[in-house]
This record gives sequence, C-alpha cells and structure tokens, in this order.
Amino acid sequence: MSLRALALTVALCAAGPAAPQDVVILGEEHDNPDHHAEQAAQVARLQPSAIVFEMLTEAQAARVTPELRDDAEALGEALDWAESGWPEFTMYHPIFTAAPEAAIYGALVPRPVAREVFDIGPAEAFGDEAARYGLHRDLDPAEQATREAMQMSAHCDALPKEMLPDMVAVQRLRDAVLARAVVRALDETGGPVAVITGNGHARRDWGVPAVLAEVAPDLDVWVLGQTEDGRPLEGGFDTVKSAPAAERPDPCVAFQ
Repeated sequence: MSLRALALTVALCAAGPAAPQDVVILGEEHDNPDHHAEQAAQVARLQPSAIVFEMLTEAQAARVTPELRDDAEALGEALDWAESGWPEFTMYHPIFTAAPEAAIYGALVPRPVAREVFDIGPAEAFGDEAARYGLHRDLDPAEQATREAMQMSAHCDALPKEMLPDMVAVQRLRDAVLARAVVRALDETGGPVAVITGNGHARRDWGVPAVLAEVAPDLDVWVLGQTEDGRPLEGGFDTVKSAPAAERPDPCVAFQ
C-alpha cells in the first residue's frame, strides 16, 4: 500500500479484524489502485483458504492455475481480462499472489443472466435455493425506494424510471450469487474466505453480509469499506479506510 493511502487511513487502530474470522469482505472503488493494494495487504495478512472475486465468473476462476498465478500477463490473458470491462489487471494481480495457496472462486453474474432478470426476476435467474438466499420476497418499500434512487444517481439520472426496479433486482441477484460462492468456498476449503468486491456489495445493511446473515447466521464476518478523500461511506462497515481519489474521466459523459 502506498504512503499516501496510509496517510488517509480512517481507522488506524483497526487495520484488520481483531480476531480470526470465517469471512473477510474487502470492499473497493473498482478503479482505485490504493484500494486494491489494501486488499492485497489484507489477504496477505489473513492467508485465506479461498478468495471469492466479484470480477470472475465460475468459468474464469477455473482457469487460474498455479503455473499462471505469478505471471500477471499470462493470467490476465487466460482470464480474457482486457475484454471484461474491469480496470487494469495490474491492480488486481497482487491479490492473487498475496495468498498463493488460496483457491480462487468466481461469483460474477454473466451478462446474459443479468439481462434475464428483467424478464424472469432474480429468484428464477438464481435457481435452486433462491428462497434461502432471500430472493423470494420483495424489499421493504423504503429500502426499495432508496436503492432505486441510488441506481438512478449511479447512472447519472439517465435511466428510465421503469428500469429501476429491475436494476435493483440485478444487484440483489449479484449479492446472492456472491454469498452462495462464499458458502461453497467455506464448505469446500473450511475457510477463512476473503471476498473482493465493490463497496455496494460489501455493505452490511443489504449487501453480501446481510445475505450471509440469513443463510449462515453463525458465521463470523468482518467487512472493510474503502472510500476516497475521506468521504463518508454508508452501509455499516466494521472498518472504513480512505485513500486519495483515483483520477478518472467524468462517467456522466457517456450518458450525454
């Protein structure tokens, strides 16, 4: 982690979980290199048995082999990362090498499945055990409204209002798929499990931790949120750290 990220750490006395956890969820702004450096440092500290990546499908995760793991260029090519739409693989690669023995799990919802949600809903798109993962019921109206407003804001107020419920449903599906991957990783490796994901999925109030609390309430889960320039981060994280904002173009230009 860079010195400038250290200088803006919000929780200096709580750099990591105070005790061994079953699951450590490490949030991020996807394009902030300091956030990824912090994730790599946390993974190196934890040495988890498994790492779940929001950015990988199950098929992609299966391509990660010991022979490729240390070679950023070869691994990125094997994962077709350049075509994925995620930020530069050089930011993510140190996470793979921070715990070289950890099994890699993918929890990315493929685009065709995400599109299906608009027609069939998140429960049917998820498949078996959708009810166990909370996808059989509607959200509280206040939460639904809040989440729709966040989707509108995240898309620069450019979405048709009728799309918003489906956009929230897709996010709920992604939370559930991430949680299912965590449960599978725990079952297959015994844990602990680290999760690499965006802050929106990491938040305790309605993200992956909330789904895990329903599916496996006895799990010990620790959640790190990462913000920029000291801005508040809502969602109920165990620790929040801040780094300087990444340089990025105005995302709303694409909607103009």
